[in-house]
Amino acid sequence: MSSEEFEKLHEMYRSLYDEVKLMPDRAQRCQGEERKRIVRDFDERVSEAEEMLQGMEQDLFGAPSSFRTPMSTNIRLYRRDLAKLQREIRLSTTPGFSSHIGDGRQGIYAAQNDQSTHLQSQRALLIQGTESLNNASKSIERSQRIAVETDQIGTDIIEELGEQREQLDRTRDRLVHTGENLSRSRKILRAMSRRLVTNKLLLSVIIIMELAILAGVVYLKFFRN
Repeated sequence: MSSEEFEKLHEMYRSLYDEVKLMPDRAQRCQGEERKRIVRDFDERVSEAEEMLQGMEQDLFGAPSSFRTPMSTNIRLYRRDLAKLQREIRLSTTPGFSSHIGDGRQGIYAAQNDQSTHLQSQRALLIQGTESLNNASKSIERSQRIAVETDQIGTDIIEELGEQREQLDRTRDRLVHTGENLSRSRKILRAMSRRLVTNKLLLSVIIIMELAILAGVVYLKFFRN
């Protein structure tokens, strides 16, 4: 139900109650079939009023506490008033009933009011217990939803870490291959360096030998004669 339907039921109940509260006096002034007809009409109207109160009570489960608390009190008072009217019309149809209410009737009203108050207290406790149970169920649902979301986040993190590990493994393999290539390159460079030094030495020996031969030829040609 919506708050608009609650207000509608409330107005209908007030209108119906204004009609019902006049019936005990009418039944007291009537006799025979007329009185029976008023009693039947009264029972029907009270049943309708009870249904309206039940509908209003159901609507209070989803209402804010600031609105629910005073309206729960009003509904308890409405039920008490209906019970009082029912007692009055039953007494009005009892033989020997007088318009003046004696002490005996006051005692009956007091006992019945105590019983009605006790029943209303039990009903209020039941409403509060149901509300607490609903709140606990909602809290459990929220906790379960958070647990599922947390589990999903953990799964995503694990998958991401797995991908990062694969990337690191591939990078490590590339570094290992690069190191091997650098090692081979260094060996090649050292071999080339040794060959270059050897070639320089051979070239120096050749140049020295050529210079020695040239010096020998000059000596033999110009100084020996």
